[in-house]
Amino acid sequence: MTLPRWVSIALKVTTVGVLAFIYIPIGIIIMYSFNASKVATWPIESYTIDWYVKAFNDPGIRSAVLASVEAGVGATALSLLLGSLLAFAVHRFSFFGRQAIAFIVILPLALPGIVTGLALNTAFRAIGIDFGLMTIIIGHATFCVVVIYNNAVARLRRTSRSFEEASADLGADTFTTFRRVTFPAIRTALVAGALLAFALSFDEIIVTNFTSGAGIQTLPLWIFNNYQRPNQLPLVNVAAVLVLIISIIPVYLASRLTADPTSIASSRS
Repeated sequence: MTLPRWVSIALKVTTVGVLAFIYIPIGIIIMYSFNASKVATWPIESYTIDWYVKAFNDPGIRSAVLASVEAGVGATALSLLLGSLLAFAVHRFSFFGRQAIAFIVILPLALPGIVTGLALNTAFRAIGIDFGLMTIIIGHATFCVVVIYNNAVARLRRTSRSFEEASADLGADTFTTFRRVTFPAIRTALVAGALLAFALSFDEIIVTNFTSGAGIQTLPLWIFNNYQRPNQLPLVNVAAVLVLIISIIPVYLASRLTADPTSIASSRS
């Protein structure tokens, strides 16, 4: 279908406007991270990388990055296990309440983070669990599991069961069929879901604020706690760039893993 010229121009202008609305503020933060002055003034008069050197040597930022990575890996591992099992249970078996479980599984992603955080905080206090890295991991897993579940279910729906039936007819047991047939078919979906789950966990702040203990601080929490301190603002900008980079990389890899091979080939030609 050929669009009128004015419609094509309007779509291009709208696309550029939307992208500018989203990414210009991010670009400004990146520029301010190289600002030689401690004061955020515009235009920037001179640039430096000294703030990056100081940030990498700052023990608070380094411990916060480590805590974020540990929480992200832990939440991803837990959600990968639970999400994949839930996907198989909902997709491959028929039982009473199946649709209700499918709705309940994806509900945490739609709930406001403050509600989830408050609920988890109350539950942990009621049970008597000490707040720390483990409570952060559990809190992050409540919404990371949705990403794994959605990816796994979507791939299972596109995977024909005839291959598994053929494997069973040839004498393979359930474990062998899963290892040689089912898992290779859904492997990229699980990896992509795990990458997205890690990205979501790494930059989460609301649930983290309710589930972290006094002795642990992730990088988003460090940014939030130091943003109002004028002397820390240059380091906050650098920390924000770090969050941006570490979040973009897994999202990009996940998009490449789940991309249509036909569209990739056409884009390269």
